Amino acid sequence: MASTPAPDVLRIAVAQLNPIVGDVAGNLAKAREARADAARHGADLVLFTELFIAGYPPEDLVLKPAFLKACENAVADFALDTADGGPGVIIGTPLKRKSGTHNSIVVADGGRILAERFKIDLPNYGEFDEKRVFQAGPDMPGPVNFRGVRIGIPICEDIWGELAVCETLAESGAEILLVPNGSPYYRAKIDVRHQIVIKQVIETGLPMLYANQLGGQDELIFDGASFAIQADRSLAFQMSQFEEFVSVTTWKRLGEGWVCVDGPMSKVPEREEADYRACMLGLRDYVNKNGFKNVVLGLSGGIDSAICAALAVDALGEERVRCVMMPYRYTSKDSFKDAEDCARALGCRYDIVPIFEPVDGFSHALTQLFEGTKPGITEENLQSRARGTILMAISNKFGSMVVTTGNKSEMSVGYATLYGDMNGGFNPIKDLYKMQVYALSAWRNGHVPPGALGPTGEVIPKNILDKAPSAELRENQTDQDSLPPYPVLDDILECLVENEMGVDEIVRRGHARETVTRVENMLYIAEYKRRQAAPGVKITKKNFGRDRRYPITNRFRDRG
Repeated sequence: MASTPAPDVLRIAVAQLNPIVGDVAGNLAKAREARADAARHGADLVLFTELFIAGYPPEDLVLKPAFLKACENAVADFALDTADGGPGVIIGTPLKRKSGTHNSIVVADGGRILAERFKIDLPNYGEFDEKRVFQAGPDMPGPVNFRGVRIGIPICEDIWGELAVCETLAESGAEILLVPNGSPYYRAKIDVRHQIVIKQVIETGLPMLYANQLGGQDELIFDGASFAIQADRSLAFQMSQFEEFVSVTTWKRLGEGWVCVDGPMSKVPEREEADYRACMLGLRDYVNKNGFKNVVLGLSGGIDSAICAALAVDALGEERVRCVMMPYRYTSKDSFKDAEDCARALGCRYDIVPIFEPVDGFSHALTQLFEGTKPGITEENLQSRARGTILMAISNKFGSMVVTTGNKSEMSVGYATLYGDMNGGFNPIKDLYKMQVYALSAWRNGHVPPGALGPTGEVIPKNILDKAPSAELRENQTDQDSLPPYPVLDDILECLVENEMGVDEIVRRGHARETVTRVENMLYIAEYKRRQAAPGVKITKKNFGRDRRYPITNRFRDRG
């Protein structure tokens, strides 16, 4: 009997979707909907992302036998769907086999599972911790024969590391490389991905399709931006960033190789837009995936709370956002006006809850204990803690999640009050330095990002952008009373945190040694506060928490 000739056209649907970790039934339903959509557009194959059925990253859920069984059963059911003559599927799932528990993909077509492939290179750096829960595939993978086309399927890190997975696939006959990914966002990450793929294309001579997950998962943001690189190193297609899509791409066999002849070519956002949309997506998914109906935040009239209010309205809609001004005797008239103007521009609910009585009550209760001491930071922190208590009371009473509003500059040096302004469930600007907060605020006043539910026009009053930042916990206070100017502070912090630079090297950039050593000391001693901070969106290459893990008890200082 003659064999079926290999096709010269292959239509591959890229499912750039937003799964929920642990929602196996929901993720299966989403996969089925995507496959049906792809079938209507004539797709032959649907490529899903890494561990799609489980949601990524599943972390220690993978250690639960019941979870593994649920994932495998879901994939088996999905494989049966392919008996309808529609597109085949490549879908990610954890699988427990004799060789261990693996980060795997399953290829299904014609109602049956054609192949399983296991991830070889398990990442164990930064936000990744896969060696904790997975075992590497025991053997280098070979290509999978899908309807006569030999497809190589390296899984995410398999194209980033040094284990030559892609070269092995090429040498064993792969004609095209399809890569399911769970690659989190950080600033300019798209360029990094493109360069990694181009490197593999050069080494293998094969085109590569890079499918990436979308959505927020705790601190991590998966930005999509799926793409492909032709064998000649040119960009074949580029899907949108921060948007959920199923895109069908057309590939033709021309001469001896495959070429993508049709696919989307979306514009990639510039830096401020990308960061803003990452923060917006992260807040939206954290609130919605965890079942909160609405959010509440303290609106002080300062830049940090203003941008958080704008992000909340853009992410959730004005009807789901409540802003509360909590004035005390040091709250300026400008702050009153700026907070009200900001809330009015955003269209969200705005309440005023003075804190005179609770602060004075605390002070009175502590009079005997504090007798003979001078007022200072302790009394300032009472104001912050009164505000934090009020926000948590509103949260408890109405089921609203508290959005906390500290930026990375403040979190770095401990310029925040435990159980006060650090109270909250999630922080959308936790990984933005102060000057980046200003840049994103100015950007938002001139733009409305795609998918935003907030209004056009100036949503952060100009006076907030222009005035000197202040916690307003004492008379005529500004942040620069306690901190170096933010442009100086941010540069030093970026050197210390993102780049792990030594004091001497930072001094050579033009900073005063005394300032650098002071900032380094503040960075180290604030670790205990960061351990108790709410999770927040990862924007930089090295955020606090998943990426930077320093001991609380730590006497090291760089003496130069």
